[in-house]
Amino acid sequence: MATTPYFVLSPSAALSIIGLIRGPDKTDPTPPEDWRDAVVDVVIPALNEQASVVLALESVRRQTKQPRNIILVDDGSRDRTIEYARAFAEHHDMPLTVIQRDHPIGKTPTIKRQSREYDADVEFILDADTYLDADNYIARTVEELYKGAGIASACGVILPTREKDRRRRINEPAISAFLDAKEEVDLHQPLGNWWHRLNRNLTAVYRQQLYTFLQRFVYVGQMKFFGSITNPVGCAVAYRRKFIKDLFDKYEPVMGDDLTNSEDIFIGFALMNEGYRNIQLQDVTAHSMEPEMRNLPRQIYMWSSSFLQSCYYFDGLLGSPFKVLRRIRKRYREKHDAEVRKLVAQRKIREPYRQPFGVVYTEEQGRPAGWIPFLAAFEKVAFPTALLIMILLQLWEPLVVTLIAEMIVAVGILTYISKGRRFKAFLQGILMTPIRYASLLYDLVTIGRFATDLWITGNRKWHK
Repeated sequence: MATTPYFVLSPSAALSIIGLIRGPDKTDPTPPEDWRDAVVDVVIPALNEQASVVLALESVRRQTKQPRNIILVDDGSRDRTIEYARAFAEHHDMPLTVIQRDHPIGKTPTIKRQSREYDADVEFILDADTYLDADNYIARTVEELYKGAGIASACGVILPTREKDRRRRINEPAISAFLDAKEEVDLHQPLGNWWHRLNRNLTAVYRQQLYTFLQRFVYVGQMKFFGSITNPVGCAVAYRRKFIKDLFDKYEPVMGDDLTNSEDIFIGFALMNEGYRNIQLQDVTAHSMEPEMRNLPRQIYMWSSSFLQSCYYFDGLLGSPFKVLRRIRKRYREKHDAEVRKLVAQRKIREPYRQPFGVVYTEEQGRPAGWIPFLAAFEKVAFPTALLIMILLQLWEPLVVTLIAEMIVAVGILTYISKGRRFKAFLQGILMTPIRYASLLYDLVTIGRFATDLWITGNRKWHK
């Protein structure tokens, strides 16, 4: 979620609009493999998730495409996460393997180790605080992975979990029967006082608006334009296991587990840098627990800093817009090269958005999708800086006009894309505008810390 345009009136939003108008690449894919034969392993990273892990497991149990293995990697929990998971798996005869650590070491080693220790075709990562809302979520993401050799990851739309969503899932027959049989199991989260409840409700409303705008508008335009988003949403994502293994084999000797502050953003950048694509589907959804509003600054920092750190590591990808003339010349030569035309005509496997693989091509020619992180990086630095300058110079009139105009467009787009709940989205969009602008200004903290890491302390030990 790190590439969210804070302002709807932004280059990134304009890029998405162009993509929506332009439409997708209409090349008919010819998959080299049948996705139905793919072997899937589900990996569930968990840390103190006794209230949610059963919901995650139940959503896997309901999937139309069942995994070969379900691997719960407990990262040093101090609650009853493992106990509840094992009890539920035994109750429903699920193939659960538990890997237990004495202390937390992070999610990155989990993804890396399971990509090496198992031989599945697809490594499906499902956070223990996330459940798959669609029963065909795994089937659809795996199907999408197999539509082209250049697709490395696929995820659905991720929405925040509200308390009523949790209650609805807990009251479903499979979980209710389990709770009746295991009276000692308690899946209810402590509600706390009114302040904690207010924090959770504000978080759910804010994230609902943010995720809707990002995933139903921005990502849709990026997918149509470039056939990819910058990174998958890492709480419920299917990866081609071999690609992930190769990625860690390449970067671990140099970086160890110190990738960035968010593993899915680094992985997404690394895959794009090699010429692969990260796909988001609009027809399947999952729900993920979100931190309380008071913890929002920390998550903003994790996402934004990881994005900037990945821009630093993959500067060749970020510089793609400046290499556009090289790509145009290359395409012109290929178009007029008889031998190349002959090879294209004979090619049996076709794929939309087809591009050469390899870092060398990225460094020399760039990637069309490199426009996405380039514009996002520009906005992430320029927009909060511009607001700060207007505040310091007391340019109140242009500041107010800018914010009001942006709010009108933002709320208008949110209202339009929120089918079935447009009036509610309109009111919530207005209510959440101050939080959105506050998060924009808070990014100045992230920029400052990142600049300090680069040019003062020299710190490169970025790790979630």
